[in-house]
Amino acid sequence: MAFENYNSHRFIYQADDDSDDREFFADAVSEIDPDLILRQAPDGMHLMDELLALAGSDLPQFIFLDINMPGKSGLECLKEIRSFEGGLKDVNIVMLSTSSDPENILRASELGATFYAVKPSCFDRLKSLLEEVLSMNLVGADEGNKKFLLV
Repeated sequence: MAFENYNSHRFIYQADDDSDDREFFADAVSEIDPDLILRQAPDGMHLMDELLALAGSDLPQFIFLDINMPGKSGLECLKEIRSFEGGLKDVNIVMLSTSSDPENILRASELGATFYAVKPSCFDRLKSLLEEVLSMNLVGADEGNKKFLLV
């Protein structure tokens, strides 16, 4: 799959096997920032293939991962991304899942997720969550003051 040149634009990725959730997410992103480029993958396998094809300077600002996906789960993707050499391993990763299982939250933290958020059920809450995440200045953030679970 060919990629446009993202150097002059911010862009993010989302991987979610639920097409309705991907559409809901895309609508929220377009209302928040119409200039933000959103790439979406229907599962973890497609996401990893696309990320591996990116050039080093064309990295997303954030990757939003659902946990439960066929083929390769979000947690498996997270573990794989954090094991890479180079800039990709440092990309901000938000686990965005319907699961509020404390074990999933702990595992995501241990694997190096930047944030964990339970998927909001209404559009306005999703927009608020995305606005909060996308407006964060994470460069030089003090790890001790950063919250991990976003609600």
